[in-house]
Amino acid sequence: MIQSLVQLNKRLRIWALIFITLILCGCSTGDQQFEYIHLPGTEPSSGANMPFTSAISVGSGQILFLSGTSGAPVPHSHPHDATEFDHLDFGAEAATVRVMERIKRTVEAAGGEITDVIQVTKFVKDVATNGDTIREVMNRYWGPNHNPASTTIEIVRVASDPRFVLEVEAVAVIPQ
Repeated sequence: MIQSLVQLNKRLRIWALIFITLILCGCSTGDQQFEYIHLPGTEPSSGANMPFTSAISVGSGQILFLSGTSGAPVPHSHPHDATEFDHLDFGAEAATVRVMERIKRTVEAAGGEITDVIQVTKFVKDVATNGDTIREVMNRYWGPNHNPASTTIEIVRVASDPRFVLEVEAVAVIPQ
């Protein structure tokens, strides 16, 4: 009986190794499982100096991870040149409209729509002053029947320019 248990234990270990090997082979990185999404004018061939990608689509276009969006014009210089932003309205409403329009264009460039966004992380300068306006503008874009998961983090400044009051990262799930 003990010998039968030892043989069974060996068989189970062999089957477990085969199973794990098959799983690991299925996770091969030989085929690229993601696609870079570029807004018009930011493609590598455009000459734009973009040190990041607007978004990355994962899993045959189903999951889209959007880079932080501050409402800065795209493309813009890197390192940042504050004079490129001097013409912008830095109020919470105008800034949020620019951010949401860029998120909308990015999701559309990947074949989706704004209501495919399922999660946002908002980095907000002075939440007490800007939070309600940002939320109201974002809700206009989501519509009455869409409410993505959301986190708000208060920050001292946005990296691209201290006059910006908002940067948003987002995740979208785009139906096939």
